[in-house]
Formats: sequence, C-alpha cells, structure tokens
Amino acid sequence: MNIDLSGKTALVTGSTSGIGHAIAKGFAEAGADVLVNGRTQSRVDEAIVKLSSAGKVRGIAADVSTAEGCKVLLAAVPDVDILVNNTGIFEPKDFFDIPDEDWTRLFNVNVMSGIRLSRGYMPGMLKRDWGRIVFIASESALMIPKEMIHYGMTKTAQLAISRGLAELTRGTAVTVNAVMPGPTMSEGVKTFVQDLAKQNGQSVDTDAANFIREHRPTSLIQRFASVDEIANMVVYVASKQASATNGAALRAEGGLVPTIA
Repeated sequence: MNIDLSGKTALVTGSTSGIGHAIAKGFAEAGADVLVNGRTQSRVDEAIVKLSSAGKVRGIAADVSTAEGCKVLLAAVPDVDILVNNTGIFEPKDFFDIPDEDWTRLFNVNVMSGIRLSRGYMPGMLKRDWGRIVFIASESALMIPKEMIHYGMTKTAQLAISRGLAELTRGTAVTVNAVMPGPTMSEGVKTFVQDLAKQNGQSVDTDAANFIREHRPTSLIQRFASVDEIANMVVYVASKQASATNGAALRAEGGLVPTIA
C-alpha cells in the first residue's frame, strides 16, 4: 500500500516530541504539508529542524489548552485537511489527592483543545467534502487506571466526542476517528520510567518490563510500543485508503484490552 498525502495539509497538535512528533514525521514522509505545533516557538523551531529531512514542515507556536491559544492557531492556519488532536498530559496521582484544579487542567488540555480545533476546522472539511480528524486517545479510555482516574476520564471523553463528530459527517468524505495507544515509550513516559528505575534501583529496561508485567498484565505484546508504531496507525487512518473507517475507536494498545470489540 502506497500512502500518498501529497496536496494535503496536516496539523498535529503537541508535535514537538513524542507520539505527535512521530505522526508529523510520518505525514511528511507521505508527502503532506505538515504543521508542527507546540507551546513555545523554540520547541517548534527545534522540531522543524529535526523533521526537515522528512518533507514539507512548518510550525506554529500556540498553547491549544487555552481558548486564546486555539484562536491564535486558527487565525494563523484557517484551513487544514487533516487534524490530529494529539496534545495531552497525564500524571499518576491518588484519586483522593486530586484537587479540582487538576481535573480542570487535564480536561482543558486533553479534551477542550480537540473540541475547539475540531469546531474550527471541521466546517471547512465538510464544505470541501474531504477531511480527516483523529483524536489520540488511550487504552485508558476503556481500562481506567486507578492511579490516574482523571486522565482516564479525559480519554473516555475523547471517544465520545470523536464518535459524535463522526455522526455529523454522514454522506460525506470526511471521517473522524480515535486511535487508542497503549503504553508507549514517548519522551514523557521514558522520564516516568526512568524516575521509577531510580526509585527502585533498577535499570530502565528492567523497570519498563516490570511496569508492564505488574500494571498492564493483560498486554499481549508485553512491552511498551514505540512512537513510530502508533504513528503508522494514525497515518493510515488519515489516508485516502481509510475512507471506509469512520466513527471508530481504533486500538494500537498491544492487545492490552481483553475484549473482542
């Protein structure tokens, strides 16, 4: 299968590192005109340099966790063909220690960013009768982690929003889907695992394996996925070849969720 996104403009939020960076790279390699987004211009500039050999890449600094940041982004880039709502944060914290401010902060970053940008870009996609919106959710949307219930809540919300938006595309060539990664060795997760390793006096590889075995025992691949493995799924979902995939919550979680559907 030859995925060709030439002539398409793709915006990936939170793409200066991690899964978003890998998705941006995949889009660029497939021929898309890629827009990298991050909160600071310095991080955006660094990401553009790293991605320059992959293809057409430009960037816009905007904090999409705020309404004002989304307005800045929409004003700078009024139309896109592909929107990947990737921006997200997580934090392990006992439920009884999570204040209201943390619930609101995670909701604004993980959920409202995608709502605001989809509201801004989807009408143009419908008018042109082609477009792709992809929410980067998580297996935590289905298997709420007891160590970060507020994070799981935001990921479940993303599934509801993506399915609801897909209902608005009926009879068009616009699709809206969610991709659910499992434990993925992004920069943020690597830091998390490194901190655990220091606390436990073990190597990073050992602690990563222990984390999967102890905290995600249902995983079939029994390891963290790479960011490129997640990006591969997203690039396909955004392609012309995925035209019959709409309103779906697609798993890239290594078989961690022990259900058929």
